[in-house]
Amino acid sequence: MADRFAHFAAIDWSGAVGERHKGIAVAICEAGGDAPRLVRPGHRWSRPEVLEWLLQEMPAGTLAGLDLGASLPFADCGAFFPGWADSPPDARSLWALVEEICRDDPHLAASSFVDHEQASRYFRRHGGREGALFHHRDAAHRQGRFRVTEQAQAAMGCKPYSNFNLVGAAQVGKSSLTGMRVLHRLAGQVAIWPFDPVPPRGPVVVEIYTAIAAMAGGRTAARSKMNSYADLNEALAVLGSPPVRETGPLDDHSADALLAAAWLRTAAPREELWRPNALTPQIARTEGWTFGAA
Repeated sequence: MADRFAHFAAIDWSGAVGERHKGIAVAICEAGGDAPRLVRPGHRWSRPEVLEWLLQEMPAGTLAGLDLGASLPFADCGAFFPGWADSPPDARSLWALVEEICRDDPHLAASSFVDHEQASRYFRRHGGREGALFHHRDAAHRQGRFRVTEQAQAAMGCKPYSNFNLVGAAQVGKSSLTGMRVLHRLAGQVAIWPFDPVPPRGPVVVEIYTAIAAMAGGRTAARSKMNSYADLNEALAVLGSPPVRETGPLDDHSADALLAAAWLRTAAPREELWRPNALTPQIARTEGWTFGAA
């Protein structure tokens, strides 16, 4: 993979309600070693705009990382939604189910899915609404169900959350479900690893966890968030990247995207990251994987 990609992009995602979100940031850098830069700095992105950028504007030879969960736990219980007759058999079918149930939700939101009569039984929602199957009897974690890749993240020192958890500042469930609507639209047009093999040319999308990039930049999981140029540029230096020039206030979403883009540039040539030991064909088809999780 050393010379496979010419550009590296990272997208800090948001599953929040509404059209435009301060929590979305898009950054990109080139293989040549330049400093990462924001795409449309100062712009407040919508989810459909990010989808359009991925399909229409992203350079052809780009490895793009999306900070979201591309699927839900499956291996622990042998199903995404054990006990539900409509539980999909694989991730692509899951994306299609989320899309079908949420087809009338504006801005690629996923509110209809988490409030669905059957699906809601598996989620922890706001207001103390914990579904009866959030803690499934076969689940190994008291915090909720985890994918195999999230277990790998935890072994690295990260602190992952269950994608079935929709409560708290660190939850990723809403980002994951809205992201599945994007992945459903990308499928067949852009390769999505590991659900697709990496093609010899063209863009590739992977799931990322920005804490892994921060840890590679010398920070701890507990100190992965940055909102100063000094902290960001210190981490970029560890990755061998030139510093980002100060152009105004820096929020942690932009810092996450900038650092993750530079990290992808260093991580992509590492063949072992494309073949983690626990990534079986069944896991690749159902749960997917977080690029960089060893």
